[in-house]
Amino acid sequence: MSWEKAWVASPGDLSARKLEVPDFDPRDLRNALGRFATGVCLVTTQGVDGKREGLTASSFSSVSLQPPIVLWSLRRGAGSLATFIAAEHFCINVLHAEQIDISRHFCRPQLDKFEEVAEAFGTGIGGLPTLKGALATFECERVSHQVVGDHVVFYGLVRRYTYSDASPLAFHAGNYACLQSA
Repeated sequence: MSWEKAWVASPGDLSARKLEVPDFDPRDLRNALGRFATGVCLVTTQGVDGKREGLTASSFSSVSLQPPIVLWSLRRGAGSLATFIAAEHFCINVLHAEQIDISRHFCRPQLDKFEEVAEAFGTGIGGLPTLKGALATFECERVSHQVVGDHVVFYGLVRRYTYSDASPLAFHAGNYACLQSA
């Protein structure tokens, strides 16, 4: 699907427009975007059938403090997309520097990603799997989602959160990095 056909007008934008899309090399653009260092998160949910889903993501951002809204995005071709769309809740688990292994574990496709690491998780709102010892957790009620290009953006109202002090895990230029205070 082309970007032009995938563009969706937001409810507040009544003037949906056709975009003239630049012809960039996707790999080169990804390399450029990778220069922006991001935090690493494990996004989890529990499907209506009770199956737990989780994946590593760096597309997390705060949107609003009042009300407390966050967002993250997922590739439209992801195997877990239908579960996240149907789920009422999701949890953003922000990873610290010593959680590289759990990040790598949830990057790989597996039938049940939680089977080998079940002891690392507690239970949150609506049965959400929450990562014990995460740098921060944000248990969210999904308020909306929107298709934008080749991703779906999920918006969540933060219902409960925790945080601790540790060095964050980061991702930069295709590699993990550990940040230290300046």
